[in-house]
Amino acid sequence: MSDRNRKGDIMAKAATNDEKNAKTLSGLPESAEPRRHYDIYAVLEAPQELYFGDEKEVNINIVEKVRVATAKGVVEKCYIAPSKRRGVERRCLLWSDAGGRLLMDKLQCGIPNTCCRDDCPVCAVFGGLIAGEKTFIGRLTHGGGVAVAPEIALEKQRAMHPALIAKEKDDPPMPYRKEYAQPGLLYPISNHLLSVTQMEFGAAAYAFLLSLHRLGAGNPKGLGFARAAWNGRSEPVEPLLVVDSYRVPLGERPLVSPSITDNQDAVHRFVRLAETYKKDSDEEAFQRRLGTEALEFLQSCAAEFEKRVLRTDS
Repeated sequence: MSDRNRKGDIMAKAATNDEKNAKTLSGLPESAEPRRHYDIYAVLEAPQELYFGDEKEVNINIVEKVRVATAKGVVEKCYIAPSKRRGVERRCLLWSDAGGRLLMDKLQCGIPNTCCRDDCPVCAVFGGLIAGEKTFIGRLTHGGGVAVAPEIALEKQRAMHPALIAKEKDDPPMPYRKEYAQPGLLYPISNHLLSVTQMEFGAAAYAFLLSLHRLGAGNPKGLGFARAAWNGRSEPVEPLLVVDSYRVPLGERPLVSPSITDNQDAVHRFVRLAETYKKDSDEEAFQRRLGTEALEFLQSCAAEFEKRVLRTDS
């Protein structure tokens, strides 16, 4: 081989290596597994009173509410802020057991000390930041959270506020009270993931399912899926849950308008929108899972994440 040919061969190999090691603009490595968009839509139900919020009036912790214009005028509705759901989901991931230690300790990744490694299942989906060094933009966004019914929050007396314990004996102590959203409220919510692999989606599915046990500030906590019959049937009753995976958005988004104040109307609209989509023979283009099928898909993705990330000794 001539010197010229040998030099050309070396340069070609170097170019190939540079191409393999080239940094992407996103900071994420190229994936052999295709990336798709994923949506989770659900109607959640609070089986008990629930507190969410950090606003305070005199001796009262106020549950978070929003004012919404409806056909009956402006009403107040209880509200689970998407930012708070996001925080609960991330904490559920970081505090998961990974062989006797927490995942945050295994990954050396927490809040605010995110690691921003491209192989971190938390940062790759939820985003992260190392000031002045590296930034991962989160590919998971949250929406919804406005209750359907304009219920008035319950107010209950709680233990004496610590600030009042040291008051003079002559001053009668003022009770410490806290507002709660009434039991049985429905909360339509959504999660959207942009350009993730199914493996990456597993982290979001695991966090979403586990967070349902933990939603709420203080006690009690927890929400579940509201349930109804699909396709106009009376049976079987299935969770009001939709999971989309797609490259092209070919379905209506089953989002319930905050202006709706009737539970039955909200459920009907959610089901009607969920069943309105273009069925494509190419499942890579668009695939929608409804009810029990959607729940089983989330559970299988979460189980794969648990096996791949939480059980491994690495």
